[in-house]
Amino acid sequence: MSTGKPGKGTPWQGIHSHNLAYLLDQYDRYSQDPEAVDPELQKLFSEWGPPPVSVYQENMTPKDPAHFQDKSVSVPDLKKVVAAEKLSHKIRTYGHLDAKIDPLGVHGSDPNPLLDPAEYGLSDEDLKAIPAHVMWAEESEDIQTGLDVYKRLRQIYTQSLAFEFTHVHNREERRWLFHMVESKEFLPSFSKEKRIAVLNRLTEVDGFEKFLHKTFVGQKRFSIEGVDMLVPMLDEIIHHSVHHGLSDVMIGMAHRGRLNVLAHVLGKPYEMIFAEFHHAPNKELVPSEGSMGLNYGWSGDVKYHMGANRQVDGNDTVRTRLTLANNPSHLEFVNPVVAGYTRAAQEDRTKAGYPEHDVSKALSVIIHGDAAFPGEGIVAETLNMSRLRGYNTGGTIHIIANNQLGFTTESLDSRSTTYSSDLAKGYEVPVVHVNADDPEACLAAVQLAFQYRARFNKDFLIDLIGYRRFGHNEMDDPMATQPKMYNKVRKHSPVRIQYAEKLKAEGLVSDESIKKLEQAVQDRLQKGYRKVKETRSNSGKDDLLPVESIPGPLPEVKTGVPLKTLQEINEDLLKWPEGFKVYPKLEKVLKRRGGGLKEEGKVDWALAETLAFATILKDGTGIRMTGQDSERGTFAHRHIVLHDQETGETYCPLHGIPQAKASFAIHNSPLSEASVLGFEYGYNVFEPDSLVLWEAQFGDFANAAQVIIDQFLAAGRAKWAQRSSLVMLLPHGYEGQGPEHSSARLERFLQLAAENNFVIGNLTSAAQYFHILRRQAALIGKEEARPLILMTPKSLIRNKRSVSNVSELEKNRFQPVLEEPLLGHKPKKVRRLVLASGKVAIDLETKIETMEKKPDWLHILRVEQLYPFPKEEILSHLKKLKNVQEIVWVQEEPKNMGSWFYMEPRLREAVEGRLDIRYIGRPDRSSTAEGQPDVHDIEQERILTDALNPETLKTETIAGGKRNA
Repeated sequence: MSTGKPGKGTPWQGIHSHNLAYLLDQYDRYSQDPEAVDPELQKLFSEWGPPPVSVYQENMTPKDPAHFQDKSVSVPDLKKVVAAEKLSHKIRTYGHLDAKIDPLGVHGSDPNPLLDPAEYGLSDEDLKAIPAHVMWAEESEDIQTGLDVYKRLRQIYTQSLAFEFTHVHNREERRWLFHMVESKEFLPSFSKEKRIAVLNRLTEVDGFEKFLHKTFVGQKRFSIEGVDMLVPMLDEIIHHSVHHGLSDVMIGMAHRGRLNVLAHVLGKPYEMIFAEFHHAPNKELVPSEGSMGLNYGWSGDVKYHMGANRQVDGNDTVRTRLTLANNPSHLEFVNPVVAGYTRAAQEDRTKAGYPEHDVSKALSVIIHGDAAFPGEGIVAETLNMSRLRGYNTGGTIHIIANNQLGFTTESLDSRSTTYSSDLAKGYEVPVVHVNADDPEACLAAVQLAFQYRARFNKDFLIDLIGYRRFGHNEMDDPMATQPKMYNKVRKHSPVRIQYAEKLKAEGLVSDESIKKLEQAVQDRLQKGYRKVKETRSNSGKDDLLPVESIPGPLPEVKTGVPLKTLQEINEDLLKWPEGFKVYPKLEKVLKRRGGGLKEEGKVDWALAETLAFATILKDGTGIRMTGQDSERGTFAHRHIVLHDQETGETYCPLHGIPQAKASFAIHNSPLSEASVLGFEYGYNVFEPDSLVLWEAQFGDFANAAQVIIDQFLAAGRAKWAQRSSLVMLLPHGYEGQGPEHSSARLERFLQLAAENNFVIGNLTSAAQYFHILRRQAALIGKEEARPLILMTPKSLIRNKRSVSNVSELEKNRFQPVLEEPLLGHKPKKVRRLVLASGKVAIDLETKIETMEKKPDWLHILRVEQLYPFPKEEILSHLKKLKNVQEIVWVQEEPKNMGSWFYMEPRLREAVEGRLDIRYIGRPDRSSTAEGQPDVHDIEQERILTDALNPETLKTETIAGGKRNA
């Protein structure tokens, strides 16, 4: 039991202030129900009883007794102290609910009772009796009593800056955040010059919008008005970034305010922005966030989607590059792309092993919409990546440009949370809400965010609460849907006017200086506009962006590697650290590869990939690969990261080979597709000289990343002159696993293929995989670079027919079309030419092997590269077949999927009507594959039988029978 003394040898030694109140509260709960407190506290109270009276009395001793000479003030009882501590905790936790953070006041509410002392049975006299240090750890001469603390905490937590930190679990971080806020150490100093500079910037921001509004009447620009402080806040972030020596600041945002950010943060010339308005077609025909078409099939994205780059000089040794990422109308989908940019800028890939990662090199800033942040799942996916080894960027500064409205949808219909920012709390991201009409509070929020990121290397979120001056775009009339809000907006002065009046009242500016500033801004805008008009009148057109040629045909690349080099690398891959104990079963598999590279040796799919990676590293090209389970491989074939069976330590053999001249990064990804693919796309775009690969666990899961594929991967070069050479590995093949694990939706990629934007392959051999990877690595950073989409094998990985002779890695190169080796030896007898791709081609070979007499009336070509369409290669083989009557495309996918609708018109064009072009495969289906393995087997057998049956010549087969062509 308690000794009644807090001396040495007791747990009460050193207990004071907040800890005492906490323990008293917990003991009160314990006395009523021991199970209501943690087991550790149960044990403490059981052994020692309540905190002794002497501890309480010691803490109740005022630091300045002069403040307590009023004899009417008595020493408070324990319950009052506990109640006061609860009150201070509630203010810290819920002060934001009473804060003045809504500039319009449209969502005002009654005072929160949680912040009322009476709710806790406390009067002013009770609070006066409590020494300040019991409730507050910060030292301050003017804070002596609990009442002083209460008033100060109310002043800190319920003004135009409001804070949410209690969800941050890390004690050090939470203490630092509360200390910075309550000590006011985070508040920047605002000199006269600084405040006038902010007014200048707001005048530029406001003047730019007003100029566009009157000059381009009715044109959509997605004005920043209502959250004008976004631009000075970005200025402040960049100022801190330069001061801290960052090399890159990456910015991602949707269309709201984008033109203003381009002009004033990125420094895009006014005349360039004005010129882009002249390219807009009839304003009534422009869809909201649509695209404008340019000639020659080239697409230029609309003006408010364009990104830009700028370099800012700091001091003599610092030069910071600003990048505003291109973004489609899919709002938040740029988030992982910007994160990928940032990681790429932070890594040094020049040495073997994992890249050297320095988060102080680059910073990402992502500007969100208040409806999109809680509404689009990509936000949560990207937040989840923020602390993962393969994706961490040392913290992103998030800013919600909060209009308090989504298009015409109000928050009660768009989210189930109090704030649009609440999603971030689940990831323990500190949140600051700030009134967009208080410029100095906005800049203070930036200061806190930057300092937190610099100290803890984690995300921070600023909820910039403002409004939207016009409708969703400048053609909308919001009075039809939000009359109450827009009656207030119409009467509400812009922040520029409010801040000018404040500075004028303080004697820092005059009416004359304000007018001069406004006129100077308008003069610069007029000058830019005149330049555009002069250029158009002289040349009849403007310079258009982007200017990027469509990539030409794929060049022939020598990708063979000398056998001796391959043998040396293979031996080094099996040299593991001394004492490293590999799983015995796996060790046997890996050791068998040691003898696989003799002159007549065989190379399977997994070894071909590893050798491709190793030789690419030898050439000095870095590699990054991610995906769900990619370290081992979905099908337990890769094992590029080994695990010690006793210590759990890991080792990557590609890190230990002496031939490597660049880094190799491989990471298991979270269970997300869109965010991870977006991240890798961004990484690849920013670092085009590395081979970047993303692997789907199963190919059909890639459809969860369709926005990234459609908007960025397929069209990024055409829309934004943004090159990518990303590799997508998509396991694909029909093996009776049902609709969810059969198809990588090959048809979707083929439908997107145009203007040489992709290479799409469906391979059948390890050597082909080796060569296409090496070809892709050889093209990175070049004009011909483009994404590579590969349908990768599942069962085929271990099929003996996909194994290659080692000589094929040494002498050959990638072949867009391969001949079936068992057929075609009597070309004059061939009447049917079957074209197939991927696994079904191997299935055909397997069935032919069982035939005692090989069908000389038949030949098969494996189309390994589907896009670009290998027309010349197919015709070259076709010329040898003088008596062929028909070409049959065979696939295992349903007719309305797979390659048929892509191949048919191209084959017809190639043969110019001389031959029948027909189809054998599954009929049209709504689902990708059969759900029952036995049904799959029956259908698969029918396809193979029909393809190899001479009776089906000039006959198109469908399920359940056949009909004449």
